[in-house]
Amino acid sequence: MKTVTLEEKYLKEFVGDEALKDPEDQVREAHYALHNQTGRGSGFVGWVNQPRDFDGEELEKIKKVAKKIRCNCDLFIVVGIGGSYLGAKAGIEMLTPFFPTDEPDVPEVVFAGHHLSGRYLEELLEYMEGREVAVNVISKSGTTTEPAIAFRVLKTYMEEKYGKKEAAERIVATTDKEKGALKTLAKKEGYETFVVPDDIGGRYSVLTPVGLLPMAVAGVDIDEMVKGAKSAYDHLLEESIKKNPCYRYSAYRNYFYKKGKKIELLVNFDPRLFYFGEWFKQLFGESEGKEKKGIFPASLHFTTDLHSMGQYIQEGERTLFETVLRVEDEGAELKIEKDHKNLDGLNYLAGKTFGEVNDKALEGTVEAHVEGGVPVMIIDIPKIDAYSFGYLVYFFMKACGISGYLLDVNPFDQPGVEAYKKNMFRLLGKPE
Repeated sequence: MKTVTLEEKYLKEFVGDEALKDPEDQVREAHYALHNQTGRGSGFVGWVNQPRDFDGEELEKIKKVAKKIRCNCDLFIVVGIGGSYLGAKAGIEMLTPFFPTDEPDVPEVVFAGHHLSGRYLEELLEYMEGREVAVNVISKSGTTTEPAIAFRVLKTYMEEKYGKKEAAERIVATTDKEKGALKTLAKKEGYETFVVPDDIGGRYSVLTPVGLLPMAVAGVDIDEMVKGAKSAYDHLLEESIKKNPCYRYSAYRNYFYKKGKKIELLVNFDPRLFYFGEWFKQLFGESEGKEKKGIFPASLHFTTDLHSMGQYIQEGERTLFETVLRVEDEGAELKIEKDHKNLDGLNYLAGKTFGEVNDKALEGTVEAHVEGGVPVMIIDIPKIDAYSFGYLVYFFMKACGISGYLLDVNPFDQPGVEAYKKNMFRLLGKPE
């Protein structure tokens, strides 16, 4: 089976031998720090060996509960914020149809608790009317403001609609194994529960019940996803920077950062990858943005954003580098037909598929940006499927861990996240 690969040919004019030679020893040290759990934040690297040691019983439980949910509801609401929703959202957006289908036993999946918009919740409550609903609330503590408020509202609705007993059967809590407000509530009310592992932080939790349950409910093949992650684990186990594309990607990122290119654009040419870019931003932003350091992670969606940000990328400040996600097999064969009047002048495209046109748009864009002074790496994805998603997720998580160590920060904490909360609590009058 084809795997995710790193295309480096567009880097030739931007990097010298030192790009990979200088950090060789550091990369090897980072590799051992991750796998031996001896580096900074070592208490949160349970995801590193997870694909090798995946709990088969837990996977079967996830599939069993997902099947029950699919049979009992047509609307599934996932309540969470940050890593408690972005991974699942990325997987569902990437691996399910663009538009709703009438496929039996596959409910619509929507998200709540990822912001503080009252209007959104009001409209969601209206949307729930007349539908059979189930809820998955995801929170390690149960006290994170955004999901806690949303769940309070949704819990009340569910109990009024179904009664406390049936509402409890329709609510699943993914939370701490032993402690916290949500764990206490789940035990009291009798909710089905899944565990957020103690040694895996939120943004690294896609391949735990945090991400797997919502994706399974949406009809995603999580068995294939786990296989993809296991393949990535095996393929990316090599300590040598020359043999490990994940480690080369990390080294290039830090090389460009030292050269003053401090903004990374993760670019896709397929709208199914939109939320993968959102997950990428949290992964790298929370992991590296500390101690006044860090590459700023951004994501762009081409060709759409070429009509808004393309000008800046081409001719703005040269502080950027790009990582392009290229899908080799789009999976569609829609062709452009010939028009005898040819008023739009597009007959030169007649007979070509949209995929062929999109491929040339990607190639032309990369060439233009390289000519404009923007280094470009390309990550090739054989096709968009659950296997590739699992592989990609592990590839980027490992790249992030290595990259954080090369930057000499702890890539597994997020102390700055609490600053806004303290101010918000003070302004809202929260008791000490």
